[in-house]
Amino acid sequence: MIFTEIPLGGAFLVQPEPHLDERGAFARTWCQREFAAHGLEPVVAQCSSVVSARAGTLRGMHYQCAPHEEAKLVRCVRGSIFEVIIDLRPDSPTFAHHYAVKLSAANRRMLYVPKGFAQGYQTLEHDTEVVYQMSEFYVPACARGVRWNDPAFAIPWPAATRRIISLRDQQYPDFSIRGPIDHPIEHGNALRD
Repeated sequence: MIFTEIPLGGAFLVQPEPHLDERGAFARTWCQREFAAHGLEPVVAQCSSVVSARAGTLRGMHYQCAPHEEAKLVRCVRGSIFEVIIDLRPDSPTFAHHYAVKLSAANRRMLYVPKGFAQGYQTLEHDTEVVYQMSEFYVPACARGVRWNDPAFAIPWPAATRRIISLRDQQYPDFSIRGPIDHPIEHGNALRD
């Protein structure tokens, strides 16, 4: 795997290195040793898959608060997404900065999201599937979020003919850079989205 550091400290684009032969391609998408060698969280506690039927579906911006902060490895295995992360670590030099990248089944890139970041995406194609690996178990009481279109972040989301977004994700309060972010979100069940 090729690890490329991005401008937000601790976050990486990860590119599988395919080995090709007459049968097709083989590529490693996870290696505990390689992740640890780059100083990344080498633990996977849970894996999840999300399928979005329509282009323009927006999920995020989500994170878990302490003591259940989680690192994530995000990969789009069908279709494509506009993936966004926001650095919410108050002591970070890039606090409240965001980074966006296109992840797709075609480019096979993955994004490593460190603890202390919010993460979300918008689908760019119908029938898109995203796979997550998380370093922590999901704890509904620690689920938090910031609003996807909060002007504090100025994220240039792609235009969408119809944007599909949950009411919860639309209703996060304005972000404040003056203190910790601790706005719980309501959950009707114990599943991530």
